[in-house]
Amino acid sequence: MTTSKVVVLKTTPDTVIEDYKKLFRLAGVKESLDPSKETILKDNISWHFFFPGANTTPWQLEGTILALKENGFDKLVCVQNKTVVINAFKGERNNKFLPIFKKYKIPIKYNFLPQDMKWVQYTPKGKTLVLHKIFPEGIRIPDFFFGRNIVHLPTIKCHVYTTMTGAMKNAFGGLLNSKRHYTHSVIHETLVDLLMIQKEIHPNIFAVMDGTVCGNGPGPRTMQPVIKNYILASSDSVAIDAVASKMMGFDPMKIGCIRIAYEKGLGCGNISEIEIIGEDIKNINFNFSVGDNPATSFIRPFWFGWLAPLQRLFFHTPLVYFFIIGSYIFHDYVWYPTKGKKIIREFLKTEWGELWKKYQF
Repeated sequence: MTTSKVVVLKTTPDTVIEDYKKLFRLAGVKESLDPSKETILKDNISWHFFFPGANTTPWQLEGTILALKENGFDKLVCVQNKTVVINAFKGERNNKFLPIFKKYKIPIKYNFLPQDMKWVQYTPKGKTLVLHKIFPEGIRIPDFFFGRNIVHLPTIKCHVYTTMTGAMKNAFGGLLNSKRHYTHSVIHETLVDLLMIQKEIHPNIFAVMDGTVCGNGPGPRTMQPVIKNYILASSDSVAIDAVASKMMGFDPMKIGCIRIAYEKGLGCGNISEIEIIGEDIKNINFNFSVGDNPATSFIRPFWFGWLAPLQRLFFHTPLVYFFIIGSYIFHDYVWYPTKGKKIIREFLKTEWGELWKKYQF
């Protein structure tokens, strides 16, 4: 059995682009992806506002593009998705992705625009854990994803539903439509199903994770940014998530999606079985914890607690808009103006903040 390999490097704002190129070389991108196939860049927009740690960083995106081009991958395309509370157009603009796409002539497609791709019914070859129950009328995924490589660009951050969110979670937005909130009560099994589907439809999968500025607390949005100066890469989505979660201070095998994917043979979640190249992570522990914010405290009982029997009433009927509007107001109009902007002002005084300012709209 091939050993799963994860590369972990330290970096700085002055060297980060070159370090991303080194990261890709050490991770064996030439062997991991097929250069004859078009390669999808699946960036991560957890919030359409700029907030450190929440979204793919511009240096992560630029470093990835340059590293891929350096290794002969010239057929690149970005695919964006929306959620019920996140605007993809605002997200790629506010996070300074657009000038990078323009500079390197990367086309952008949107999985919610019919002119870009169609949602087609797909019957997985493997046995799904939960998706067949959640979508009894049939699982639908974008036709554009078939036959193309995919490179995921998550960041190291906590998540209120999955403890940490990384390469496995990054497929969630691209492969499931706006009704994916149906899956939250079985989110770990859903991510395992999606990884299995990815392995069926993509020739190859690669993940590059930015931990220059990590997110601690109730992610993926209302977090405390913590500068850690790490970048990671792997062709094993499970392994890179396991390594990142270990660095964050969590036991990877106690995180449902990592453990189940490992047990199903979809990747390596056991740290002792992963070849880690670069930094020695044995004694690294960020001591992160997830916690809650008012919005997640309110909704969590519906997904995982005593109000779970009411899920179908509240989330499969127009009543869901009560939660959508509530989340939107809390995050965008309460937390971001009162707490988020203060955090951003402090971040912009750091070296990474200075680098952020150099990326022009």
